Amino acid sequence: MAEAHQAVAFQFTITPEGIDLQLSHEALRQVYLSGLRSWKKRIVRLKNNVITGVYPASPSSWLFVVIAILATMYTRSDPSMGLIAKIQEHLPASGSLSVQCQTVVSAVVFSTMLWLSLIFTMKLCLKQLLSYHGWMFEQRGNVSNTTKVWMMLVRIFSGRQPLLYSYQGSLPNLPVPAVKDTIRRYLESIRPLKSDSEFERVNTLAKEFEVSLGNRLQWYLKLKSMWASNYVSDWWEEYIYLRGRGPIMVNSNYYGMVRWYLWFNIRCFTILQGYLLRALKRDKTILIFSRIPGTFIPLCSAQCERIFNTTRIPGEETDTVVHWKDSEYVAVYHRGRYFRLWLYQAGRMLSPREIEYQIQRILDDPSTPAPGEEKLGAFTAGDRLPWAQARKEFFGSGVNKRSLDCIEKAAFFVTLEHEELDKKGDDPDITLDRYAKSLLHGKCYDRWFDKSFSVVIYKNGKNGLNAEHSWADAPVVSRMWEYVLATDCFHLGYNEEGHCKGDVNPSLPRPQRLTWDIPSQCQERLAQSLSVAQVLADDVDFHVFAFRDFGKGSIKKVKMSPDGFIQLALQLAFYRDRGMFCLTYEASMTRLFREGRTETVRSCTSESCEFLRAFENGEDVEVCRRFCRSASEKHQQLYRLAMTGAGIDRHLFCLYIVSKYLGIESPFLKEVFSEPWRLSTSQTPVQHLEMFDFVNYPEYLICGGGFGPVADDGYGVSYSLIGEDIITFHVSSKHSCPQTDSHKFGKQIRKALGDLLQLMTNNQKEASRSEQNHSPKPQSKKEL
Repeated sequence: MAEAHQAVAFQFTITPEGIDLQLSHEALRQVYLSGLRSWKKRIVRLKNNVITGVYPASPSSWLFVVIAILATMYTRSDPSMGLIAKIQEHLPASGSLSVQCQTVVSAVVFSTMLWLSLIFTMKLCLKQLLSYHGWMFEQRGNVSNTTKVWMMLVRIFSGRQPLLYSYQGSLPNLPVPAVKDTIRRYLESIRPLKSDSEFERVNTLAKEFEVSLGNRLQWYLKLKSMWASNYVSDWWEEYIYLRGRGPIMVNSNYYGMVRWYLWFNIRCFTILQGYLLRALKRDKTILIFSRIPGTFIPLCSAQCERIFNTTRIPGEETDTVVHWKDSEYVAVYHRGRYFRLWLYQAGRMLSPREIEYQIQRILDDPSTPAPGEEKLGAFTAGDRLPWAQARKEFFGSGVNKRSLDCIEKAAFFVTLEHEELDKKGDDPDITLDRYAKSLLHGKCYDRWFDKSFSVVIYKNGKNGLNAEHSWADAPVVSRMWEYVLATDCFHLGYNEEGHCKGDVNPSLPRPQRLTWDIPSQCQERLAQSLSVAQVLADDVDFHVFAFRDFGKGSIKKVKMSPDGFIQLALQLAFYRDRGMFCLTYEASMTRLFREGRTETVRSCTSESCEFLRAFENGEDVEVCRRFCRSASEKHQQLYRLAMTGAGIDRHLFCLYIVSKYLGIESPFLKEVFSEPWRLSTSQTPVQHLEMFDFVNYPEYLICGGGFGPVADDGYGVSYSLIGEDIITFHVSSKHSCPQTDSHKFGKQIRKALGDLLQLMTNNQKEASRSEQNHSPKPQSKKEL
């Protein structure tokens, strides 16, 4: 094959005249270009490391300081107060230099030391400034003078052109809350969920813990916070994600979807791979990764480092997350076969049209899967221990190791589905539910759940992704995915035939088919993993819908926080569904701090329960409105506390880990972590609104993403506020629980939203329209 010859740099044959050495100039050229590109990337990385290392100053400021010091010396003044002379006395090569050269070298050394001292001071000042979070607790439009001065100082110390990781060294460390404050907030959060006798029992345990063991455990956490960048994140990643021995499919991984058809979404691969490269080249669009939308406040970007070239490796006791510096290809799965698709040729990234051409080659490949190859991905869907043992026994050497390395070291994973997701005449609601289940678990073997993320593209052009959770949280992946989709639809476009724009180099080598030698014993274990995963997947009940009666625009008109409003609606829906209150989890980010990840907002509060009782008992409208606003304000206060490091659950989690290291059993901490989260919620924010046009192109609707239920008898609810008029919901539960029904709960959410707006709105016409739309609307095919 011609492609095989291009991969050989030289060849030789033995002849009667001697050895006939034949060099392949094209192959040598490819080697040269590949090495050249590698060195260029190293230089770019070094350059960016220097720029981010000296931020908020710039490398050019060093030259300014040197010139300024030399200029003052020529005016016969000594800005160093004798330090330059001291440096000159101790120069190692002073005997071989003239006096004037010694003076200049000493001045340069002093200038460099002064410059580094200024950088350190600026970083320290910026870190102190970023430790102020009072601005979060102020009313919109009512900014205090303190915050105004703070904003001005942050702008002064922030420099002009920050890169993605410029702020990393200036972000404050996550503070360790006082034990008494955490216990007080914890007791406050469980009060509405406990009877008087139960609360008194937990209160006694809490007080005993506070005055005895709590202070001892707290000492270790404070010691860790002084030594580590973040006292929570490494333990959170290890014990919450990596040490889990159950399947990560459904239980940990999550998905993202869209609700429109694209012609042929092959170009997404080019954009995804090029995303990180553009970041290294100071593409300004990447800076939105490190900002809070609508502000100039930087967020930690540590999670962005592992978007590409990252894989979770199974272990017998704990998994590990492995990240490689670079990868020039993606791993592709189609009809039970695995391929390596190179994204670079002759030192350049392939054009979108060329990648489409290569994908078409994979689609046209007539080969059949090797024995055991088709369902190999089931190992990543089942329990972790069997996968770790099988990986060690059957994939440690030979052809299996080479093929597995190819998948694990790929930039990301791609699944080309050979079936259409939905067909004409299908019920739109059922289609969306099937879409969600497919993205979450597929057939349990056609995704590589260990990869940082897997792109899934269906035969009819619909697409989505499945992401592994340990390396990063959903907002990081969501922002990347939105950028890819918006760039694909609105900035690159397609030609009249529906193909990617650009030309094709027909001499491109074919995508490489990965080969396997999977023995029957390995196939038996593979079947066991698949059976475990299949039971889990079949038990998941999903309901996805877009609520179109109103959106955050109408909620803001009644002067309520959209997130607080939705959380109250979820509480009302659950109360009506189950006739009880429950411990509610809402994820909040802590990326205002270095290496921050998430914190829990306990949305079920005394205020929310008081409102729900009053509302359901038919209390006076004004009383219910007052209770509703009080509950919403309480939720916003808890959310801000969580974001600024004063949350409850991560602190208690770390105290529990320390107690386990010390071998001490705490009745209080055992009580805390025995409580189930029957309602687990998360908002997936749309972070690239400026790149979408929902007015002129309403069909280009991002539908957010979802996850499986946390508790066997509970619900998982993910929601997104799309523009001003749409809210999408992803509701999950388990068929095996007779008390839960995702579709029934979805109806309760619709009704609760309408009832709340009717209560709070002053526009009776709008309230009447909302009341008429409590039941689900039939959706047209165009809306999908």
